[in-house]
Amino acid sequence: MIKYKLSCKNCELVFDSWFATSKEYDKLKKKKLLNCLNCNSLKVEKTLMAPKLINKNFDNNTNKELQKYKNTIKKYQTFIKKNYEYVGEKFPQKVRSIHYNNDKKEKGIYGTASKKDLEGLREEGIETQMIPWVEDKDN
Repeated sequence: MIKYKLSCKNCELVFDSWFATSKEYDKLKKKKLLNCLNCNSLKVEKTLMAPKLINKNFDNNTNKELQKYKNTIKKYQTFIKKNYEYVGEKFPQKVRSIHYNNDKKEKGIYGTASKKDLEGLREEGIETQMIPWVEDKDN
């Protein structure tokens, strides 16, 4: 997906729009399927856009805030690693085993699951929690 800032040459409205690819914009423009949200004019053009990038020096206060959240997440991770059993990608199967077979463990479990797996668990009435996970290395 790509986001372009578009401008109407007729009423001067500037608005954002998402496209599947950069070629998709060209295809829609050529077929005259791009129109202004305000006046319905076909005189809509892309404007210059700058990507929004975050680098380590962009704003010291923001970096401090991000680091604070990252440290909090790392504390939760440490707690989870100490108190729960890691089951990796077998998480959906292990959770079902616990839920349906009363396969109680001394420790709770944690692991990885796809969004599809989590939706399936939720549909079966199995409650799980998803938490952000920060890699130990600094990026």
